Amino acid sequence: MPIQRLSSMLLLWVAGLLGCGPAGAQAPQLDAALNEAVVMVAKTGTLFSTEIETTVYKPDGDGPFPLVLVNHGKAHGDPRFQSRYRPALAARYFLQRGYAVLVPMRQGFSRSSGSYIGGGCNVESNGRVQAQDLRVVLDWAGSQPWADRARIVVVGQSHGGWTTLAFGAENYPGVRGLVNFAGGLRQDGCAGWQRTLAVAAGSYASQTRVPSLWFYGENDSYFQPDLSAAMLERYLGGGGQARLVAFGTFGSDAHAMFGSRAGLPIWQPEVTAFLAALGLPSEVQPQFARYGARARSAATASEAAP
Repeated sequence: MPIQRLSSMLLLWVAGLLGCGPAGAQAPQLDAALNEAVVMVAKTGTLFSTEIETTVYKPDGDGPFPLVLVNHGKAHGDPRFQSRYRPALAARYFLQRGYAVLVPMRQGFSRSSGSYIGGGCNVESNGRVQAQDLRVVLDWAGSQPWADRARIVVVGQSHGGWTTLAFGAENYPGVRGLVNFAGGLRQDGCAGWQRTLAVAAGSYASQTRVPSLWFYGENDSYFQPDLSAAMLERYLGGGGQARLVAFGTFGSDAHAMFGSRAGLPIWQPEVTAFLAALGLPSEVQPQFARYGARARSAATASEAAP
């Protein structure tokens, strides 16, 4: 083998070991306009220590700021190849109201270490395992001087919405409410997965003490209206507090509403009213109004998560 080719292969191998290979080279630039930062939060207490890649959007100033934790969905394929979730539209909305926003990539996703734990067809267990990573990140945030751990809202889309409902069952101190955007986990390979999903929602509800706001559309490619209605029925029957916003048809797929700019008029007024009902900041604060500026295209590239 020619020496020049051997040297090139050696450089690529070293770059891969250092995390500077193609994936690292393509990592998007942090958005300074949103004070975007990425931290690796240590997850201890397991057989192998892991780290949770967490994006933080924090308002200017020292705080303490109420917290919003936003949970990502799950794309097809290996979770390790899923890009870091950057919900800039939601981040701007909450930053304008004085919230610090946390966006963890759960274990086995993106640059978080460890492996994704699916739980097979046990969708209830899946949600509960995913919820463990939220606790880790909120514990870390609670140790930061800028965080108000007594005022927390947890939000999620798709698999992240399901994780949000599961986390509600833990009754984490300071969590005031949950917002579920098209939450669930579709498992076509599991017989009766729709009923299993609804039953699990009821199980979460039986242990949840905070209210939740749900968004499901009519033309959702993952969860049809009869399924979301069954989930809601079980959730309410289990003692949960939930209000469904059935927003009808949205574009070609209602599942993508949360990540779309066209979806803002649908969810923002509803979330504003929900925050107000919880006694949390709900209106734009003048000192944070600058975050309403249109985000750069680079910051919204991964907005439409599955």
